[in-house]
Amino acid sequence: MPCSIARAWHGACDGIPDICDGVPDVKASDIAALLDEPACAHNKKEKSGCARPKPGASAGGCAFDGAQIALLPIADVAHVVHGPIACSGNSWDNRGTRSSGPTLYKIGMTTDLSEQDVIMGRGEKRLFHGIRQAIDRYSPAAVFVYNTCVPALIGDDVDAVCKAAAERWAVPVVPVDAAGFYGTKNLGNRIAGEAMVKHVIGTREPDPLPPEAVPPGITVHSINLIGEYNIAGELWYITPLFDELGIRVLCTLSGDARFHEVQTMHRAEVSMLVCAKAMINVARKMEERWGVPWFEGSFYGITDTSAALREIARIIGDPDLIARTEAVIAREEAKVRAELAAWRPRLAGKRVLLFTGGVKSWSVVSALQDLGMVVVATGTKKSTEEDKARILELMGDNAMMLQSEGARDLLNAVYEFRADILIAGGRNLYTALKARLPFLDINQEREFGYAGYAGMNELVRQLALTIESPVWDAVRKPAPWSHKAMVVAGPELGDSPDAEDGPDEHAHDHNHAAAGLAGAAA
Repeated sequence: MPCSIARAWHGACDGIPDICDGVPDVKASDIAALLDEPACAHNKKEKSGCARPKPGASAGGCAFDGAQIALLPIADVAHVVHGPIACSGNSWDNRGTRSSGPTLYKIGMTTDLSEQDVIMGRGEKRLFHGIRQAIDRYSPAAVFVYNTCVPALIGDDVDAVCKAAAERWAVPVVPVDAAGFYGTKNLGNRIAGEAMVKHVIGTREPDPLPPEAVPPGITVHSINLIGEYNIAGELWYITPLFDELGIRVLCTLSGDARFHEVQTMHRAEVSMLVCAKAMINVARKMEERWGVPWFEGSFYGITDTSAALREIARIIGDPDLIARTEAVIAREEAKVRAELAAWRPRLAGKRVLLFTGGVKSWSVVSALQDLGMVVVATGTKKSTEEDKARILELMGDNAMMLQSEGARDLLNAVYEFRADILIAGGRNLYTALKARLPFLDINQEREFGYAGYAGMNELVRQLALTIESPVWDAVRKPAPWSHKAMVVAGPELGDSPDAEDGPDEHAHDHNHAAAGLAGAAA
């Protein structure tokens, strides 16, 4: 923005300094530093901010999308998107996170930049007044300002506006410079984490626990959960176990979190990294700066949940905590295995095609294997090299890893591996339904939580309800007026129900998905 235009409105906005002295936008070196992650074992691989798009495949989210969904679950913060209204509309509330208290995070806020604002250089002024409006109306614990492509291109100095607003109203205002063109959704996750390390973590000490909250004879220990977003409330399946063990969760970054909790993360004794692809830089820098050790774990499945609890107790190093953790694990495992006994015969041997990414590409594999199901292939489009190594560890050297996101390739994989159910994200819902294939949503839009021992009961229930639904037999039969059979998936996907009557060389029995697939192959 030209300085002459900026100064023209500075006089009308008392308290705003001259912010045209420099524009500290994210530089190429800053992006390279975020992509260069020393904590990754495969860090030497060549990387770039934006992947080359492929025709017919979804491109995934941008850096802004990744930054906002990483921080949006912090429930008592006003999340202000600085940019055109479409940026806010395309990203707000697209993650099914839940809060046990404030719901301020559910209110979409944007500066709604128009063409006239861009031409006349009014972007910074709109942002300053937008921050004021958010503070006056909602009294948030803090304000997070997300930079987007348009203000980044025209040179709005978001950092300076945030600093001026924080000084004016004595409320923390945190800039998150994550313009979409900087790179991918994964890069945006790391930019969000970098903003927390730079501006928030370490700025406050934890509040002391009230005496009645401390169990007698137990030493309370503090931990962080990084990359846990409380999707469908599944964090609440885990926290009762921590309460019983005398483990205080200082902060979950960022599911059901509060701003003051993020400020105190540096005082934890250990951090568990739930989604390594998202915020591994936060865990590494907290270890470097404050000496907080960390490890990667998962709460999906009986085996991984028990392993995570054991690792937390081991790193803390309290013998009494270790003994009590083993007792809780033994009790919970016995309980959940007894409850799953009735379901196991109905699911054992069922073939699953798991098409997701990141930590779920391997953590959900463990949960399915606990149920006796066979994972025939898993998607790795958004998985790190560490994720792929875990997949090989769980599924063996012959594990099939799918890279393509195209609907045609996905259905061909279902056909080839004779899958009974597709477990994937919401974007693949209609692909599966058009193929008359049972589908279970595993991604952030889902309505059910699957974490922990209690989450296993919900997972097995949803799997059984999905696979055994009578709708699949009904939709795979030919229409009463047609002799055409319906192909489940494969090279000849679904004959039209209103096709001409007559013998069909592809007609076959559809009483079971595998039978349908075998017929399609014939």
